Amino acid sequence: MPLAYAAEGIARMTGREPFVTKDRLRIAQYRMFFNAAKAERELGFRARPYREGLADAIEWFYKAGLLQMVAEPRLGPAAHPRTARMPSKAGATMTVSGEAFLSQLTAVAAEIESLIDRLLAAPAIEGKRARPQRLLDAMRYASLNGGKRFRPFLVVAIAALFDVPRKRALMVGAALECVHCYSLVHDDLPAMDDDDLRRGHPTAHKAFDEATAILAGDGLLTFAFDILARPDAHPDPAVRIELLLALARASGLGGMVGGQMLDLAAEGRFADGRPQAFDEAAVTTLQAMKTGALLRFACIAGGILGQAIGAEREALERYGSAVGQAFQIADDLLDIQGDSTILGKAIGKDAKAGKATLVGVLGSEQAKARLKTLVAEAVAALAPFGAAAWVLMEGAKFVAERKA
Repeated sequence: MPLAYAAEGIARMTGREPFVTKDRLRIAQYRMFFNAAKAERELGFRARPYREGLADAIEWFYKAGLLQMVAEPRLGPAAHPRTARMPSKAGATMTVSGEAFLSQLTAVAAEIESLIDRLLAAPAIEGKRARPQRLLDAMRYASLNGGKRFRPFLVVAIAALFDVPRKRALMVGAALECVHCYSLVHDDLPAMDDDDLRRGHPTAHKAFDEATAILAGDGLLTFAFDILARPDAHPDPAVRIELLLALARASGLGGMVGGQMLDLAAEGRFADGRPQAFDEAAVTTLQAMKTGALLRFACIAGGILGQAIGAEREALERYGSAVGQAFQIADDLLDIQGDSTILGKAIGKDAKAGKATLVGVLGSEQAKARLKTLVAEAVAALAPFGAAAWVLMEGAKFVAERKA
């Protein structure tokens, strides 16, 4: 996190000078004090302008081993000159270690896996006569086979900015993950992308059969709305309705499904069999629908749960849009340059199928530059939340740097 940006974010958020407790080591755990005397008495910090106080804190975190260097970003003109005395190269800045982010991502993934497991293990509830075992087995196979669970993570992390109870955010995250898993099952079918592997395991239609896989996808999609409509997601019916509407639109005709149709059209499925020449604008629209829509929903869902309004809601939408675009570009680059053993699926298929990608339109180097720009836009969008959004900033970087 750039020094000047972090300091300005804290100042905007609190109107007070930041001080850090010596017994807690994360930047997100700043304590704010109304007067310098109390700060000095409890912390041993004397009052200083907030930029200088933040520089002290960052230096202390660095020496404790909880900060790491990033490659050669320039400090803005507002950065305090004390940074030159930090144990770093001239012109470099510090960022919160990605280890804390990965720890939170892993924790959410485990909680989502456990929750979906419980929801799909429960007996048939009122209004359901039975749960056919083969269909249930296929739904569990498709949804409980690992994965990053990045979309639910975004829901949980953003909801936390508004102090939303974690159980509610996990319910919404589980619903979203069911939609995502359904889309993977259908995307792998022979009529779609015709893939044999997903996350290192046989795809659902290979492990079962095509008909069962289609029904398992249908089951996961509808089950998502079952989960989202429950009071456990939010006690206020109006909030649940807003979430249901947003997810329906993100996953349907004007969102993911519509984007998949555009993707097939770009391959030449419906014309003379030749791929269509999509320009940059057309590819951007396709990807914003196919991949970006669910990621954007993940971001605004946390805001809906927290009943965010105005600038906060707009900031989350900008962050979600930027992360969605970045995610797809990173995916396209991995399809060219990735390792199939790490990815758990075949690579090079997009180019062979004639899929429309920004890597294909811009070339690898320009696509990488666009990816960096989108990460910067995502981080900048989080300004209204200040340092509290550090894990989301790390999330944007993770999207660009991931290997799977």
